[in-house]
Amino acid sequence: MEVQNQKIIEPAVNVVETQDLTKKFGSAVALQALNMQVPRGAIFGFVGPSGCGKTTTVRLLTGVYKPTSGSVSVLGKNPADFSNSERQKIGYLMQQFVFYPDLTVWENLNFAASFYGVTIFRHRRLMKLLDFVELREDKNKLARNLSGGMKRRLSLAASLVQNPELIFLDEPTAGIDPLLRRKFWDYFKELQAEGHSLFITTQYVGEAAYCDLIGVMYEGRLLAVETPEGLRRKAYGGDVIGIRTTEELRTDQRHQLGSLPFVRGRLKIISDQELEVIVDDAATAVPSLLEWCQAQNLTVEMMENKSPDFDDVFVRLIEAEIAND
Repeated sequence: MEVQNQKIIEPAVNVVETQDLTKKFGSAVALQALNMQVPRGAIFGFVGPSGCGKTTTVRLLTGVYKPTSGSVSVLGKNPADFSNSERQKIGYLMQQFVFYPDLTVWENLNFAASFYGVTIFRHRRLMKLLDFVELREDKNKLARNLSGGMKRRLSLAASLVQNPELIFLDEPTAGIDPLLRRKFWDYFKELQAEGHSLFITTQYVGEAAYCDLIGVMYEGRLLAVETPEGLRRKAYGGDVIGIRTTEELRTDQRHQLGSLPFVRGRLKIISDQELEVIVDDAATAVPSLLEWCQAQNLTVEMMENKSPDFDDVFVRLIEAEIAND
C-alpha cells in the first residue's frame, strides 16, 4: 500500500507577534505602534509604570479589545477569530479577583473548570492545581475569607485549569509581600519547565531578572525588547566595570582613564579610590584596565563586572526616551 507524504504543521516559533499595533480610546492614544515577538516557551516580562499601556496590550492580545490599527497574532491567529477550542489554549489571570465570594475555594475552581469545558473527570487535575498553589488545606474556605495573597493564588490556579499553552498574567504579584512574590516566580518557572509560554506584566522593575525577555513600556510606547543583560547594556551603552585601588586616583589619572578608546561615557566616582567605568566589552577591557593600572603604579584591590540594579536601568531608559522627545 502506498503511503502518501503528509504535510506536518509545525507550531509557530512565536506565540505572540504584533505589527504596528495601536489602540485609541476616542482621541487618547493608549498604545502606539507596538512591534514585538514573544518566542514559544519563554517567560516574557512586560514592565512599566501604572497606566503605560500594559493591561491594554494584554486585552488586545486576548481578544478583549480590537485594535484601532495594526495587526496581532497569538498562537498563529488573530485572537478576534479564535474558536472556543483555540481560546482554551490561552490562560488569563486578570488584575481583579473575580470569583464568587460565597463559594469555597474548591467550588470556585470547579466552576472555572466548567466554564472552560474541562472534562467532568477533573478531580485529580484540580487537586494537583491546589497543591501547586498551596491551597489544598484551604479548599473548603469561602473566597471572601481569603487573604489577598490567597486570592491571587486561587486566580492563578483558575487560569491553569484547562492546561493552556500560553498564559497571560496581568500584574500577578501586585500588592503581595516580597516572600510570596518570590514564590509566584517559582510557580512561573515551574510552568515554563512544563512547556508553557508566559506573558507577565509587572510594575516591579526588579522582576525583570526572572524573565528571558523584557519589554519596557512607557506612555503607550515600547522602548525596548531585550534579555536582562541586553537591557542593561542598552541602558548603559556597554558593560559596567568597578575598580578599587589601594592608592588614590588623581584627577589627571581619571581623565586619562576616561580617554581610553574602549571606555564609554563619564566615569562614576564612588570615592577617591573607587570608580565605575563603562566599556565596550568587559572580557576584553579588564586585561587592558589591569595593564593601565600597572603602568600608573596603582595597586588593584578590586576589578569586577557590575550588574546595575534594574531600577537604575529603567530610569536610564526613560531619561533617554524623554531626552529624545
